[in-house]
Amino acid sequence: MNLGLLFLKVNTSGVITLSELDWITNHQSDFSRLDMALVLKIGRLMDEGIIEVDCRLPA
Repeated sequence: MNLGLLFLKVNTSGVITLSELDWITNHQSDFSRLDMALVLKIGRLMDEGIIEVDCRLPA
């Protein structure tokens, strides 16, 4: 998984799954400063309610 692509997907859909959050936390030590800025941005968007956690409806 690529953090940049994950950020774009989460930003467009407005939803992040628990497995994606789990991947972020498991690979946090490998991230660059730019990657950490994206993670912080995702966290801020979650705090603001713009990104919901794991609430995708089945198609």
